[in-house]
Amino acid sequence: MADASHPVPAVEIRNVTTRFGESTVHDDVSLTIRRGEIFALAGGSGSGKTTLLREILMLQKPTEGTILLFGKELSGLDEEEASSLHRRCGVLFQRGALFTSLTVEQNVAAPLVEFTELGKPLVRELAALKIALAGLPADSAAKYPNELSGGMRKRAAMARAIAIDPEILFLDEPSAGLDPVSASGLDELILRLKDLLGLTVVMVTHDLDSLWRVADRVAVLGEGRILGTGTMKELSRSEDPVIHAYFHGPRGRAAREQSWNRE
Repeated sequence: MADASHPVPAVEIRNVTTRFGESTVHDDVSLTIRRGEIFALAGGSGSGKTTLLREILMLQKPTEGTILLFGKELSGLDEEEASSLHRRCGVLFQRGALFTSLTVEQNVAAPLVEFTELGKPLVRELAALKIALAGLPADSAAKYPNELSGGMRKRAAMARAIAIDPEILFLDEPSAGLDPVSASGLDELILRLKDLLGLTVVMVTHDLDSLWRVADRVAVLGEGRILGTGTMKELSRSEDPVIHAYFHGPRGRAAREQSWNRE
């Protein structure tokens, strides 16, 4: 049982196995994500990072094992219980998943309309606040997604992800497709929102710069299992050959040196 000094973790994954036909994506995977940390899932393409994220979000079920979100076991939840947990989560999908036929304001307002009974004036006011928190200018509220740059679309999607004041924020490849300046700006936004809103952040990324810059801890997936978990400094000293190759290639060395230079 949790107490004040040992709160229930944000996410617990216990002995999860995921199979698609004869292919095994996860083989007895276990990990714990603490409240208030930025936790990253890293690993090569096909290592099961996004699949694990989808399982935590209840978008698909593992073949075996248990996943708990805020201490609630996800298997067997009824519709009301699942909806209650969804309200505590914000999600930024890899491509933003903005509704192209809606303005930025309407996109950000959508979760407020769906999950609350607030009146239109307050919904618009809250949408404007979230847009500002995401670092977008006020006039972007009336624009459509196709009128925004890639970096601005990600920020608009972030504003929607925090619309209902989630406790945990899930980010799927947040910097994918962005130029280095926009990606760096998004890293800063993640850190600022985490501190400002007291968020737990779970991010899937292969961006080594982002891992060094924002992640408190990282789990590296490969060969169907967790190869290692720790800070980036700890993992960079790992003798596991897959982790070593991941962090000590040319891009890994460059990202590590940039991180050390910032310190």
